[in-house]
Amino acid sequence: MTTPDRPRIGIGLRLLSGLLMAGMFVCVKAVSDDVPLGEIVFFRSAFALIPLIVFLWWRLEFPRGLATRRPLAHLLRAGFGALALFASFAAIARLNVAEAILIAQLSPILMAVAAVALLRERLTVWRVAGLVLGFGGVIVMVWPELGAQGAGDARLARIALALLSAVLSALALIMVRSLNRTESPGAIALYFVLASMLGALATLPLGWVMPGGWTLALLIGAGLFGGFAHIAMTMAFRYAEATRLAPFEYVALLWPILADLAIFRLPLATSFVFAVPLVMLGAAIAAAEKSRPEPRGTS
Repeated sequence: MTTPDRPRIGIGLRLLSGLLMAGMFVCVKAVSDDVPLGEIVFFRSAFALIPLIVFLWWRLEFPRGLATRRPLAHLLRAGFGALALFASFAAIARLNVAEAILIAQLSPILMAVAAVALLRERLTVWRVAGLVLGFGGVIVMVWPELGAQGAGDARLARIALALLSAVLSALALIMVRSLNRTESPGAIALYFVLASMLGALATLPLGWVMPGGWTLALLIGAGLFGGFAHIAMTMAFRYAEATRLAPFEYVALLWPILADLAIFRLPLATSFVFAVPLVMLGAAIAAAEKSRPEPRGTS
């Protein structure tokens, strides 16, 4: 029996996930110059185990909830997610924030299209309007930054890395929606974390550093924020369709930019002011869509 759609709960969880994910990205950005990529992924994954195990225990699903009838699907989701994590962290370290966020926002568009094609979900006029407005806001917000620099071969390679992360993230999110029909949300997130840890450990021969003090605290924070964020995101896809949640990816992108303004002291561009209404309007239109009533007399 599948969980009925409860879009308001799903949207709220998705917004919470975006806020927590922003905390993770701030921690990752702060240590990216001093800590190797594989080590960052390892700490983010290892300390994400703490909230995930607590979540499973609270739901009385540990260890019983780890059982699965779809190991191959878990393997695909974990593999896509782990690769996306590596590519995303690498892009954040190499591109400026505006560019990295813009390219990352291709993921919900790809996810919405894939959900229609692979999961037979509806792509309604409301959702299309929300996606168009949200993506338009992203373009308005980052266009000046994108036009301010030239693009050499190295720069194109960095952009390609961010695009790869968006594609892999879309595939991982589609697998999350599919797995949520039969699998425990905690188990979905836990298997992803374990796959990321294994992938990170494979980079140990490339050279790690001994973190200490503030750097260690940021690495631990990245894991805790990431663990709670993935719990919220996984639960969101349990209560709402992927295409319904896709516009709220654009609301989630506001938090990292606000964090940059407050923490990294970046100036507030005029384009940001014009972009905020577009992004928020897109989310509001998507949320205003009426849910299709559940048929009576079915089990």
